[in-house]
Amino acid sequence: MSAAPPPVADGPLALVCGGGSLPLAVADHVAARGRRVLLFPIRGAAREADYAGREHTWVYVGQLGTLVRVARPLGCREVVLIGSLTRPSLWSIRPDWTSLKLMPRIAMAFRGGDNHLLSNIAKLVEEHGFTLRGAHEVAPEILAPEGPLGRLAPTDSDRADIALGLDYLAASGRFDIGQAAVVAGRHIVAVEAAEGTDGMLARVAALRAEGRIRAARGVLVKAPKPQQDRRFDLPSIGPKTVEAAGLAGLAGIAVIARETVVAEPAALAEAADRAGLFVAGVRGPQG
Repeated sequence: MSAAPPPVADGPLALVCGGGSLPLAVADHVAARGRRVLLFPIRGAAREADYAGREHTWVYVGQLGTLVRVARPLGCREVVLIGSLTRPSLWSIRPDWTSLKLMPRIAMAFRGGDNHLLSNIAKLVEEHGFTLRGAHEVAPEILAPEGPLGRLAPTDSDRADIALGLDYLAASGRFDIGQAAVVAGRHIVAVEAAEGTDGMLARVAALRAEGRIRAARGVLVKAPKPQQDRRFDLPSIGPKTVEAAGLAGLAGIAVIARETVVAEPAALAEAADRAGLFVAGVRGPQG
């Protein structure tokens, strides 16, 4: 067994921010506890307008030296990687001098799936004096609770689809290839690949429009990979996920409780009720 991580520190926290609203939600939860937050939005992923008026330093993918130069003198010893980010190619990295010296190891990190890449990048960050944290460790409020998040709950038929989806993801996750599937009528009709959850749901909507999915409704099921490092890339859902699930003709969304990040939970519940969908936190296969 791996050693337990050290207790969460009291000093400043560095957030390396991809796209979406989740990084700022985490920042606000942490700041509400009286802890200083240093934001490092990633160019090409984060929106400039979202960071106006907030303490931040822009970085490109691969600029580890900027993080070290800015955060460490301020007493920062913990880093969180949070937000959406399309997996970059090795050739799109814009290294600074610190990262340039690590390029052989960075290149090796790219020779594998997402979990392999992130785990190896995490090692490089920690070798430079930081402890890498999961966003849920510093802001536990972002995790999905067990049970319905809105007014509706899954039916017995939906629960059968959810169980099949969880079994599939437990098996496919060992190959590091996605965190989501759509199940309808106890058939897996779509699995998440490089296009991400929203792209998969758009594909389901198109297939349904073409008459190639005939089962009524269906469920989006999301779960972390069995071997996944829980410090980053936990499955996440938000109001846009609900909208995409509605356009795909689904009955609802099921996620693993306490292992899934929920962006804007109040807005998500409102969107689900408005669309007539359920969103539910469920126990995992071992729960």
